[in-house]
Amino acid sequence: MEHKHENHLGEHIHCDCGCCEHDHHEHDHEHEEHCHEGHCECEHDEESSPLKKILLAGVIFIAALLFEHLPIFSADSPLLQSLSTNFRSVGFVNSGASTRLIYGILYLASYLICGRDVIKGAIRNIHKGNVFGEQFLMTVASVGAIFVGEYAEAVAVMLFYNLGEFVQDYAVDRSRDSISALMDIRPDKATVIRDGKEIVVSPEEVQVGEIIQVKAGERIALDGIVVEGKSFADTSALTGESLPREVAPDSEVLAGFVNQTGLLKIRVTKSYGESAVTRILNLTEKASEVKAKSEKFIARFAKVYTPIVCIAALAVAVLPPLALQFFAPDLFEKYGWSVWIYRALTFLVVSCPCALVISVPLAFFCGIGAASKSGVLIKGSNFVEILSKAKIAVFDKTGTLTKGIFDVAQVNPANRFTNDSLLAIATHAESYSNHPISKSLKKAHHCVLCDALKILEPEEITGFGIRSVVDGKTVLAGNAKLMLQEKVTGFTEDKGPAAGTIVHVAVDGLYAGNIVISDQEKEDSRQTIGSLKKLGIKKTVMLTGDTAATAQIVAENLGIDTVYADLLPEDKVSKVEELIGTDKLIFVGDGINDSPVLARADAGIAMGALGSDAAIEAADVVIMDDKPSRLIDAIKISRRTMNAVWQNIYASIGIKVAIMLLSAVGIGNMWLAVFGDVGVCILAVANAARVLKR
Repeated sequence: MEHKHENHLGEHIHCDCGCCEHDHHEHDHEHEEHCHEGHCECEHDEESSPLKKILLAGVIFIAALLFEHLPIFSADSPLLQSLSTNFRSVGFVNSGASTRLIYGILYLASYLICGRDVIKGAIRNIHKGNVFGEQFLMTVASVGAIFVGEYAEAVAVMLFYNLGEFVQDYAVDRSRDSISALMDIRPDKATVIRDGKEIVVSPEEVQVGEIIQVKAGERIALDGIVVEGKSFADTSALTGESLPREVAPDSEVLAGFVNQTGLLKIRVTKSYGESAVTRILNLTEKASEVKAKSEKFIARFAKVYTPIVCIAALAVAVLPPLALQFFAPDLFEKYGWSVWIYRALTFLVVSCPCALVISVPLAFFCGIGAASKSGVLIKGSNFVEILSKAKIAVFDKTGTLTKGIFDVAQVNPANRFTNDSLLAIATHAESYSNHPISKSLKKAHHCVLCDALKILEPEEITGFGIRSVVDGKTVLAGNAKLMLQEKVTGFTEDKGPAAGTIVHVAVDGLYAGNIVISDQEKEDSRQTIGSLKKLGIKKTVMLTGDTAATAQIVAENLGIDTVYADLLPEDKVSKVEELIGTDKLIFVGDGINDSPVLARADAGIAMGALGSDAAIEAADVVIMDDKPSRLIDAIKISRRTMNAVWQNIYASIGIKVAIMLLSAVGIGNMWLAVFGDVGVCILAVANAARVLKR
């Protein structure tokens, strides 16, 4: 399972434009057949085999160059004079012929070692209808060089092409392996307790509700709730957080966490296929399928560019010598067919767009991997591009900029209700809700009679509050809009300041008072807003359903530019639509009731959403813990990625065009063309891989 996943990731890095057609899929298939689960014995051989071929061909090529150019091997050298005597028996009458035979054989051997597979690949691609492939360009250029007598250049084209392919594949494999190692958090076994016995099984075999046991040092196999034991869990593989998390009975734990100290018993709450680790791996796989505009442009560009340069090379080979032959015969004697064919061949070598079509997807892939290391899942390279261009940052308040951990700050009864009775009524009405406000009420009030009370017809009214029947009495608990909508007797809307969220309560249509619940700002919220402004974010906005007074206090503390308060979920969507313009807008929420806004923004970012299926589905970017500062890391990584992408595009096109022009007018040669192809490709791949490093 793991190997298939890794191959899938790797395939997305290779271009699909047709100009860089290799046998990666065949290679991957063979790789799977000879590898065992978790242990790939053939990996070393797969990497060393092409390197050995390149080294052997390189040594022979250097020997051929020495024979051709060093004085010791010249025709009148004593060494060759003695060798020529031995060669006379096979028809050679001078030492020069002996030298040519030796280096000719060496060039041929080197060419066949490094060029045989390339030529075979070019022929296969032509049969598949992909005429203008990279291997075709190299084959035509090298064979043409042989026909015009440039043997060294012919071998150099093939040798350095193979070297470039090796470096390119090495960089791709290493970047893929780096991300795969980061995502290598899928447990391969689980210890489940059945009939009082510990049984080791595959995680897929464990059912929801069963108890699994996790020893110190083991990885938690499935999402669940701790029922026994205390420990510290390493969550870094999922959240990027280095500080271990303390877990105890009733703590939620996720697959992929590592139990560091004590023995834990965990009740499974989700099947293996629905666990956090599986969702993360699926997101990482799919991320490579979603292309950025610049990535799509490069693929389209390569499809058009390669045939055009082939036609241009043909024109360089044919048109100038024809023109000279008819209009300038004297010049034609000096600059005849062989000269222009050689120039066309150098034109072909440098024209290959490999540096672009490989390095651009690789840069995005490395950017997504670097973000994953920081605890941020980006669902596609298009969202990397959007994050890098973001100028407006919109935040939800509760659970995003604040902790979402509420405490009862004030109890203000009315109409003969007491503090205790008001708090009890509100708690009973909210008892079926899992909203943070409901949890704070339950924390503030609980007695032995609470669980025995008959609570009927609980109805959550989105954006307003809750209605339920408690011991035969209709209770409303929510915001001022709910009181006004239900025309509650004795309620008057107070516009005064309140340091928190106000929960108004009514019983059988009579206002019973309000409860003020306060929230706390997250430690890094203020720093995050300040850092965003330093990064060039023009406008920061906060949207909240809280009162204007409460929202304004939070906004002033954090340094937020604009606040919109008293909003229903649909109002938040409307505000985001108003803000969307020419500048890219990102929305950051905690994933609770934020799905419509997450979908409407240019990039929706769900924070602390690792355990939320809805948020992971709706968001474009998932921050795996509760720290707003992760957004800064995501933006910086995205900008670093886009810098590498555009550096590669500009540098590759600029250098190639310059060398093509020089080659066409005879200033450049085949060696310069090889640098323009292989050298630029290696530099571009190295620049792309640099994104993965912090």
